[in-house]
Formats: sequence, structure tokens, C-alpha cells
Amino acid sequence: MSTTARAAGGGVAEVLRRRLTGKRGASLEFHLRNAERYADTLSRSKGVLMKVGQILSFVDFSAAVGGEYGAVYRNALASLQADAEPMEPELAAAMVESELGHPPEELFAEFSATPIAAASIGQVHAARLHDGTEVAVKVQYPGVADAIRDDLANTELLFTFLKIAKGVVPQYRNFDVRAIADEIAERFSEELDYRTELANQAEFADRYQGHPFFRVPAVFPELSADRVLTMEMAHGLRWSEIGDADQALRDRWGEAVYRFFFGSMARLSMFNADPHPGNYLFHDDGTVTFLDFGCVKRATPSFNRGAFGQIEAALAGDGERLVQNFIDHGFARADDPPPADKTLAWYRQNFEPLVGEQPFTFKPEFVAEMLGRMADMDKEVMRRVTVPKDFVFTNRLFAGLYSILGDLRATADWRAIFEEQRTLTPTTELGRREADFFAAKDTA
Repeated sequence: MSTTARAAGGGVAEVLRRRLTGKRGASLEFHLRNAERYADTLSRSKGVLMKVGQILSFVDFSAAVGGEYGAVYRNALASLQADAEPMEPELAAAMVESELGHPPEELFAEFSATPIAAASIGQVHAARLHDGTEVAVKVQYPGVADAIRDDLANTELLFTFLKIAKGVVPQYRNFDVRAIADEIAERFSEELDYRTELANQAEFADRYQGHPFFRVPAVFPELSADRVLTMEMAHGLRWSEIGDADQALRDRWGEAVYRFFFGSMARLSMFNADPHPGNYLFHDDGTVTFLDFGCVKRATPSFNRGAFGQIEAALAGDGERLVQNFIDHGFARADDPPPADKTLAWYRQNFEPLVGEQPFTFKPEFVAEMLGRMADMDKEVMRRVTVPKDFVFTNRLFAGLYSILGDLRATADWRAIFEEQRTLTPTTELGRREADFFAAKDTA
């Protein structure tokens, strides 16, 4: 596995460099061939390379390869949002026995040899407990941990990650390479430890049990280990199955996804930093099931003050306060701050869904335009800002979340939702339902 990842790594890095530097005069056939080759290579390489593909699969490529070709790459990579190439049934069964001490046919009343999903680090099998409970058993690929650790230590792949970061968030040219590398290594290393994921998911499931529009499957610690995770089976519509849903339902799903990420940051001081569509199941009642808690960021009080304080300053039109926040939280230096007026102008345009007239509708065209506008940051600002280690994955969160909301074409009063999360004072329908839920939970 590690050797395969190494062999694929150099080729993918070269392809990504070509994509991000852009052969803008190339033909449609050229882009189709390369997009398909890129997706195929990533689908066969487990670990970090697959994660790269999943991140890119729901981010608009227009700014990197020319507007008319952006959709070619998104479409080619779309398959990475769901399933990867699975391992053989015998190997999966051997992994379960190695981790849990008994073969799956003894541990479970039923255990499907064929996985129901296969992703970058592991695959999921349907099973049934002896009391009849339906469960999903996630089994890590053998060798993937070594492959990922090699990936994270590989300078060529690190260079690729940084090129991706610049392509997705091109305004940050002055970032701390070591800080970004360390944060990537920490988050991805945590994803290899299913006991960490179990603890994360158990905490989310406990805090959101009975929530009016979030669902998080319960976990089974006695049937979990370092490389096996057993959880309650969840049924629902996958991302590829919601195309015919009416807009009102899509609006409700979008608001639920938005609230889950930023509400969790505000109320629970943690958030899931891996927002790609394969991690959701959608339900006809407007609720959303959230899956995969391997990449969870724990938010310190300082982190929350920085993140929410920046948005508050932008909404208030206070450039001086925004720059001071940048200085206080490591985005800029006090002895060489970015100009307040230009920093404010750039930051406000990135939060147009909150700044603009409400209710606001996300659209794919808006998301593509917003990501493109990031590249137009004034040079005086660009060379004076960086990304602190703690905030590295917020860029991934915003790019992914906005892209998902754009594809849903979700409409809501996003500013009101932000104010609810900031003040914990409800003013909207879902806000009041959520406040009642937490009030009842706190008094139970």
C-alpha cells in the first residue's frame, strides 16, 4: 500500500501542478482525458491522495483551468465523493478478527461480505447484532496508516498540498508552511485512529440525541477498536439521490448543514472539518444524518473569539477592529498590519451571504465567483496576512460548505442564523426549535 501511494504520489503531484498552473489554451478533449486520468489515479490510491481528490471534487476549478473547463474536473472527480475501490472480503474479515479478537461471523448475527461504501481510509459493511440491531461496521484498509504517514512525510506531496491550498484559497501567499503541514498531519493522523473517531462521534451523538433536525448515529465501543468502528446503521438519501427534491426541502437541508457546522462551533466548541457530500444522508422530513467524525477540530475559546469576532467586525463595517482581530489571533503582525479599508473590503465580499440582503440564495455561480474574487485580494493585504495553524481547516470548511450550499441552491436568512449562533438567542423557526431542544436537554 505504501509503495503504491508513493508511486501514485509523484504522478498526481505533476498533474496537479499542470492543472493549477493551467494550460488554458488546451482543447476540451485534453481536459476530459486528464480529468478522467486524475480521478482514476486518485480512486486507486488510498489515503491522503484520495482525500485530496475528495476536497477538490466539490470545489470549483474555473479559476485554475479556465472557466469553461471547471465543470469537467468537478464531474470527473464526483465519483470520489462516494465510493473507492474496496478490499477483498477475506481481507476485511481478517481485519475485524485481528482488531476485535473474533471473526465477524461470531461477533455479529449477520455481516455482509460486500461493503456498502468504500472511501479513502476504510470501507463500511452492513451487519446485524444478535439482538437484531442494524449496524454499520467501518473497517480500515490494512497498510493505509503507513501509507498516509509516508504521504505526510513526502516533500513532493507536501508541495502538492500547498499548491492546492494556494489554488483553493489563493489570497494567502504568506502562510506558514510548517504550521499548515503540522495541522494537516495532526488532523489526518487522527482520522487513522478509530478510537478517536468513536470518541468524537459519541460526543456529537450524545449532545444531539433527539435534536429536531440533526441525526448522529450511536456508536458501539465494545465492537470497536483502533481500526474497526461499529455504529448504528443510518438510512437516507445520498448526495447523488437528491436531485429531484423540491427546493423547500433543499433549503431545509442546507440550513441544517450550515447550522450543524457553525452551531457546533459555537455551542460545543468543536466542528467536523470534513464537509464533503459523502458524509451526509438526507431525509424527507428535512433532517440530515451526519457521518464520519474522524476529522474533528476542537475549538479553543481563543479560536471562537477569532472566528466569530472577524465576522462580527466585517458585518459592522469596522476595518480597524477586523485588523486588530487579525493581529490578536496570528493572521497579521502588529508591526506590519494590512490596511484596514482594503482588508475590510476583501473580507466582507467573502461573507456576502451574511452581509447581503436577506434571505440570500446560494448558487453555484456565486460560489465560483466568490472563490475567484479571493484571487483578487489587494497586494498590500495579500503580503501581510497568513493562516495560523489553528485556522488551517476553516478554509477547507468554508470552501466545501459554500460549494455544497451552492449546489443545493439553499435560501435562508443566513445573517439571522449567524446572530443566533453568536448570541444563542433565537429569532427564526429552526432557531427556536433548537433553543427549546437545548433548554430541555440542559434541565433533564
